[in-house]
Amino acid sequence: MLTNREVILAKIEVAYGVDSVPVQAADAKLVENIGWSNEGLRMNERPAVRQNIGMLQQVFGGTLRSITFDVEMKGSGGAVDLPPELGTLLRGCGFGETINAAADVQYAPISVGHESLTIYYFQDGLRHILTGCVGNAAFNLEAGALGKISFTFTGHLVNITDQALPAAPAYTTNVPPPLINAPFAIGGFSAIINALAWDMSNTVATPPDMSASDGYSQIRITQRDVQGSYDPEADLIANDDPYTDLQNGVAQAVTTGVVGSVVGNRYLVDMPAAYNRDISPGDRDGVRTYDIPLGFAENTGDDEVNLTFT
Repeated sequence: MLTNREVILAKIEVAYGVDSVPVQAADAKLVENIGWSNEGLRMNERPAVRQNIGMLQQVFGGTLRSITFDVEMKGSGGAVDLPPELGTLLRGCGFGETINAAADVQYAPISVGHESLTIYYFQDGLRHILTGCVGNAAFNLEAGALGKISFTFTGHLVNITDQALPAAPAYTTNVPPPLINAPFAIGGFSAIINALAWDMSNTVATPPDMSASDGYSQIRITQRDVQGSYDPEADLIANDDPYTDLQNGVAQAVTTGVVGSVVGNRYLVDMPAAYNRDISPGDRDGVRTYDIPLGFAENTGDDEVNLTFT
């Protein structure tokens, strides 16, 4: 089985944990670096007192399945109000989707009404079916590179069966825009940065359920603490004062500006209330920089991060 012959299909579930039957024509996701592991695996020890000092065989007590992969940040390649291929994955990580006709598609975190996914993972001859998947998204934007999102989903493993790869999965064919000519700003200051990263840091709860076949109940997102970092070149205090901002807890708006120039393949990231969590010196090719961890607070509620695709 070849690691570069694998396919991910993902589709929103109408009801939690009910297989939504994703198909290759509509639900294929172009991904990189697929990995999986057991989540919450229970192997029960049996420390019996006997005449022998060896251990008895452990007993399996249920598990969930975690699956990870990376996705390129890009638009749909079509109309400005057509959701991008990655939109389904964002919705499974606690984002709400808003389609503004003839204008854009926006994603922002939500606190209620979270959606779940069914994920089919084809492993060059095997098919893993996971239902009730919810997860977390971590974003990385770096100068000259392609924006990437690292997804981690946890779900209920229904089965693993022998299954050929789906024929001709339909991916969007547009090329993602690189991180160049993106007018980054924080608090209105056009800082010179190499990278901006943030993690939704969703708390994914996996409550037990003895009546469930895998020993686990509905998987839920119960909290988030959006945090990240950026690495600006140092500047005069008159232009930018991150020290005072840290001490006074100053919250500032962050924007990437529009990334990309082709209609249907542009995106914009806004964080209305970013604040410094620390500051330390850095060095980039002999130029003094700062390494600044960021926290992203709500401004008016459920708006720590806003993604707009046009």
